[in-house]
Amino acid sequence: MKEQKIILEIDNMECASCAVALERGLSRMRGVIRASVSFASRRAIILFNPNEISKNEIKRAIERAGYRARYVEESILDEEEELIRKRLIIFIIGLTLTIPTVIIEMFFYSHEYNFLLFLLATPVQALLGYKFYRGAWFSLRNKLANMDLLVALSTSVAYVYSTFATFLLKGHVFYEASTTVLTTIYLGSLLEDITRKKAGEAIRKLISLRPKKATLIKEGKELEIPLEEVNPGDILLVKPGESIPVDGEVLEGYSSVDESMITGESLPVDKKVGDKVIAGTVNKFGLLKIKAERIGRDTLLSQIVSLIEEALLTKAPIQRIADRVVGYFVPVVVLISLLTFLTWYFILGSEFLFALITSVSVLVIACPCALGLATPTALMVAMGVGARLGILIRDAGKLEILCKANSIVLDKTGTLTKGELEVVKIINEDCLEWAAIAEKHSEHPIAKAIVKAAERRGLNIKDPEKFEVLPGRGVIAELEGNRILVGNLMLINDYNVEIVNLKNDIISLQESGITVVIVALNGRVIGALGVTDVLRDNSKDFVKKLKELGLEVIMITGDNKKVARHVAKELGIETVLAEVLPQDKVKEIRSLQENGRIVIMVGDGINDAPALTQSNIGIAIGSGTDIAKSVGDIVLIKDDLMNVVSAIKLSRKTVGKIKQNLFWAFIYNISAIPIAAGLLYPFMGILITPTISAIAMVLSDISVVGNSILLGLFFER
Repeated sequence: MKEQKIILEIDNMECASCAVALERGLSRMRGVIRASVSFASRRAIILFNPNEISKNEIKRAIERAGYRARYVEESILDEEEELIRKRLIIFIIGLTLTIPTVIIEMFFYSHEYNFLLFLLATPVQALLGYKFYRGAWFSLRNKLANMDLLVALSTSVAYVYSTFATFLLKGHVFYEASTTVLTTIYLGSLLEDITRKKAGEAIRKLISLRPKKATLIKEGKELEIPLEEVNPGDILLVKPGESIPVDGEVLEGYSSVDESMITGESLPVDKKVGDKVIAGTVNKFGLLKIKAERIGRDTLLSQIVSLIEEALLTKAPIQRIADRVVGYFVPVVVLISLLTFLTWYFILGSEFLFALITSVSVLVIACPCALGLATPTALMVAMGVGARLGILIRDAGKLEILCKANSIVLDKTGTLTKGELEVVKIINEDCLEWAAIAEKHSEHPIAKAIVKAAERRGLNIKDPEKFEVLPGRGVIAELEGNRILVGNLMLINDYNVEIVNLKNDIISLQESGITVVIVALNGRVIGALGVTDVLRDNSKDFVKKLKELGLEVIMITGDNKKVARHVAKELGIETVLAEVLPQDKVKEIRSLQENGRIVIMVGDGINDAPALTQSNIGIAIGSGTDIAKSVGDIVLIKDDLMNVVSAIKLSRKTVGKIKQNLFWAFIYNISAIPIAAGLLYPFMGILITPTISAIAMVLSDISVVGNSILLGLFFER
């Protein structure tokens, strides 16, 4: 049986090291081919052999590890909101008990208040501490130490010592350390959930676009049915303000449709009979009857969501390094904490309470989560921004490569040009009508361009009485006793027609890279047409922007060298690879790579598949509903060249944010842990209390997530 894949949502995953441990555990299971777990998105993707293990067994294994797992299709977005509300209530209770504890210990402390402080601190330890104790227990059961263990250890040491001091030692207590640390870190965890939710807002909005019901027209009646019951071919009614439930074709009606969340197109798009509509887009004002074509997972929206979900679970090389560090982080911190206590108490001869405070501060201030969040939160924001702009990134690791690219190869036809031939030059207007008559029944692209040009001018295109195609030359037609020749120079020469009067014009058009079609009537040349594949409106600006980004721009085409050089000159491209057959494009890209270039290839996601695959980064432009078929590392939904520039800028900004996050996370831990251990106390009298340590740790987490969110603001429109 073919390998299968499932995506699960994971609850109760409180730190990056939890994700690392769960990923390792799943990867070691019999029948699991590959597992990837993301702490930022709280999701896991598992590729498995169904002959050896079932998806329910995988789900139960995750639950045995201490987490709640749901299949993505069972996911309810509102559950996250409810969880945040519950945690907010718990935090408020903890804060209400912590404030008097701190006030009494700081301003009114006496041994007589020890029992009252015990009564205030114990509910905090139980209620707020439960989350961390539970996480620590499952962490140890899975043979991994995580942040929950640090919090549980540090607060338990403070609480247990204070309890002994209350009932046995009758000495000084420091309940404020356990309560403030728990309350502060619990608040930090809550804020982290809120900011992480904000980081994934664009992706959440995409998922929420999926309508739950549709209006089916059956036997003249309107029936509201669940979306799952819609079948291809069904006729659906979409009223103003409703989301379009499936990908389909308009059968009746006219309206404007908001496609901004799918394609990145900011303005509503007019839809009439025969036009295609996309699931999840919003009908603005008209009544539309549509025929369902793609439903469920086959719709463009589902493909986009699936692509983003999978991309979020891929890992950039820089993240794998951070994950390895996180795996060893907590044991090292526990060891440093123990050494701190032993050094102050046994070697330097400090008081027991002083040594204990420094030891607890080390446990509290250390922050593996900042390291674990540095990369995935930035990637989550980047994926959301990309989706909003119509840029879909298949693999997070490709962003690192994209930002390092120094060469970009652009396919000419359909990428830099519109991919549709147009008549751009007419020598003697009278020849156009005769040419259109001769070409009316031809299927050749040049013929279609000539007929289209005549129709735009409102010319009367009669049906020819006789019509013959001469491959590689042109056509011969007859109408009302007139013989019409339309074709290239070879056709005209075959019939000994003189072109002396147009020779200079024809040579001029050919030198400018335009295909010349000569028109002769009754043995005499009456004019000529210049036909070409015109440039996109923004092609010149596009090439200019690429050069500003420091990229070497290369054009590749199967066209002849004259046409290619002319187009390249017009665009300002110096390097041209012309007369390259599709199968030879791969060789050209490989040659560039062998010369040390990191190559981006931009082309059609299907026709240019080999070249896109060979390049370091393949960008498939205008793939539309064919995302699933495209082989591009990056897929552009909208047929807009400027989104290539946006993709490159997004990669550079994202990698920049990741490096900033990792830098500050490393610097924070490298500097904060020694200070918490009391390194500066002998020289400057500076000692960080557990409370200050907890605040610092929370701020480090929030700063990493907040810095990632700023990435989205850079691309706001």
